[in-house]
Amino acid sequence: MDGILLQIINGLDKGSAYALIALGLTLIFGTLGVVNFAHGALFMLGAFCAVTFSKILSIAQVVVDPTRTDFLGNPLKVKTPYIEVWFGDFGSAVLDWSVPLSIAMAIPVMILIGVIMERGLIKHFYNRPHADQILVTFGLAIVIQEIIKAFFGANPIPQAAPSAFLGSVDLGVMVGFAENAIIYPSWRLIYFGFSALIIAGVFAFLRFTTFGMVVRAGMADRETVGLLGINIDRRFTIMFGVAAAVAGLAGVMYTPINPPNYHMGMDFLVLSFVVVVVGGMGSLPGAVLAGFLLGILESLASMPEIKDFFGGFGLSAIDQIIIYLVAVIVLLVRPRGLLGKAGMMEE
Repeated sequence: MDGILLQIINGLDKGSAYALIALGLTLIFGTLGVVNFAHGALFMLGAFCAVTFSKILSIAQVVVDPTRTDFLGNPLKVKTPYIEVWFGDFGSAVLDWSVPLSIAMAIPVMILIGVIMERGLIKHFYNRPHADQILVTFGLAIVIQEIIKAFFGANPIPQAAPSAFLGSVDLGVMVGFAENAIIYPSWRLIYFGFSALIIAGVFAFLRFTTFGMVVRAGMADRETVGLLGINIDRRFTIMFGVAAAVAGLAGVMYTPINPPNYHMGMDFLVLSFVVVVVGGMGSLPGAVLAGFLLGILESLASMPEIKDFFGGFGLSAIDQIIIYLVAVIVLLVRPRGLLGKAGMMEE
């Protein structure tokens, strides 16, 4: 039971990333009707916002320290980040917390990238077939990927979590099962809590603000909202920027879990679309539900007992295909997905 509980928690961690990316994808599809295959690239760009912020903070001055020598007796050159030189211990703390602090950089950058992407390219494909949208956004994703590769290289760039969250916690003690030790990395719990906060914030924004109510009305009947004199196109452009920011924030906070690399967007792209389809095209609750559900199933399928059981049927890699098997089953039973709406992708 301890192993199952640990895998469920691990699944919530994976599901958090799936749900956040799928939420942004669904926002774009629900408002603009665009199948955005560049959304995984937005997740990657958010991760590299954290990398860039860390590199900026790490710009250092080089001084010769005569009190320290190498094995040949030559004075050593010591690099000290300027932020530590200028601000001392406070600067060291800022460096330590560079990943969460990079959120302040990522939000405006990702919103700007989203708006430029929508105004510069996506708007020209609103009334084009979905196949055209997929081709052009997939091509854009490849271009972004290659730009990142050219600037940052092909190797992963590790990003450390704040030192306060480098260790693990005993979840058994936290939930009152002191006799059962369930050790889990602290930052993964932080990521799950952060994801839940972002998801709740997006839903609250859409439900309890006038802007969000207009957007939801536009998603249901764009033409009628436009006839009321509301510039729904401008609001949808802003929502594209919000969706880009959601994907970017997911990438920022994921960097200590998975070191950023130029192809991480593609790694999450297919999975996130499977999540959207399983949840139901255009359904925000469906995207979140499917994200967590598939994350938990993928995690449970990685247990040795499960892999051994399915290995007897020739499916020893069940953990790598479980998401696709579930997608096939769900779509056979419910062609519109778990919470899909009539008319989505059916023209």
